Amino acid sequence: MQSRMQNPAMILSGAMKPIQEIFQAAHSAGVDGQTLELVHLRVSQINGCSACVDAGVKTGRKAGLTDEQLGMVAAWRETPYFSAAERSALALAEAATRLADRADAVNDEVWDAAAAHFDEKQLAAIVLMIGVTNMFNRLNAATRQIAGAWG
Repeated sequence: MQSRMQNPAMILSGAMKPIQEIFQAAHSAGVDGQTLELVHLRVSQINGCSACVDAGVKTGRKAGLTDEQLGMVAAWRETPYFSAAERSALALAEAATRLADRADAVNDEVWDAAAAHFDEKQLAAIVLMIGVTNMFNRLNAATRQIAGAWG
């Protein structure tokens, strides 16, 4: 496999800095880093972004996620490895990523479950992480970024 081009955010001057600032903002809102890494990894799995799945496994491991969590995040509903808060964040990540799957993509049940575990600032961080991950997934998939190429 070969990339079609360098990641567009790296090519266009000034694009990477605001993206990094969104990541920093998300990580500064009081959400456990492991939860944000699970969100990033699950969104990337749904979108089939090999570069982000690869990076997500590596950053998840650095954040302290276990091998069981990393290996089972795609089947999180059927495993004992995730807390109720992590499960609510993963459900929100899936719903907000699969917008076209249903009319009310992020329904009240999904939102309220997450809101039971996270305050408004933390929910904002999770939603930002979902959004920026979806953006990177699309950039990477369109340009065929290679898993592991970013280090």
